[in-house]
Amino acid sequence: MARASGGRKLLRWFLLLCAGAIVLVLLVVLMFRFVNPPTSAFMLGYQLQGANKSLAHEWVPMREISPWMPLAVVASEDQRFPHHVGVDFAAVRQALSEYRAGDGLRGASTITQQTAKNLFLWNGRSFIRKAIEAGLALVIDGLWSKQRVLEVYLNIAEFGPGIYGVEAASQAYFGKPARHLTEYQAALLAAVLPNPKVLRVNSPSSYVLGRVAWIRGQIAQLGAGYLRDL
Repeated sequence: MARASGGRKLLRWFLLLCAGAIVLVLLVVLMFRFVNPPTSAFMLGYQLQGANKSLAHEWVPMREISPWMPLAVVASEDQRFPHHVGVDFAAVRQALSEYRAGDGLRGASTITQQTAKNLFLWNGRSFIRKAIEAGLALVIDGLWSKQRVLEVYLNIAEFGPGIYGVEAASQAYFGKPARHLTEYQAALLAAVLPNPKVLRVNSPSSYVLGRVAWIRGQIAQLGAGYLRDL
């Protein structure tokens, strides 16, 4: 009887701890709807890799970002962004179907999921991390506007080693603020996002230039007003 009672107490404390952690996460996500995150898990991880690593990051509101930039990242990475709930379940089902058919497991992450990963989590391809990422993305989509998701994503995304956020990237690569980015420059920045540690903005490979051309074609198909109603 004593063991059973002790087991129930441990279970109760465990459940209370889990509930407390969930409430804390919800409060932090809700806070970041109104307060700009001063840093991110990826930025902290980069800095922890070496004390002398320089990091460039400057937050700018969406109104100070060229309208080509959000359109470029949506065209490149998540064209159903205005319509899904943080997780694109249709894309997930398609990726799992291809995996079961013997193809490699491809990513089906939305911009919301990438925002959750960059802000709170770590890099990697484990199913546990992906599950946490998906859960956070659903919460973020429920508590933030779509425009806020894009604003946070563009301000914390890595565009090169130690270069975080579109303002720092625009200054580093083009010597001008993000509000003056052209369509081509926005597409070039978006083209390196899948792997900014390997793909280069300042020395684009033929692969990157091919992605730039494809992204610009997708922008033309979506239309300049695709994100107007967010």
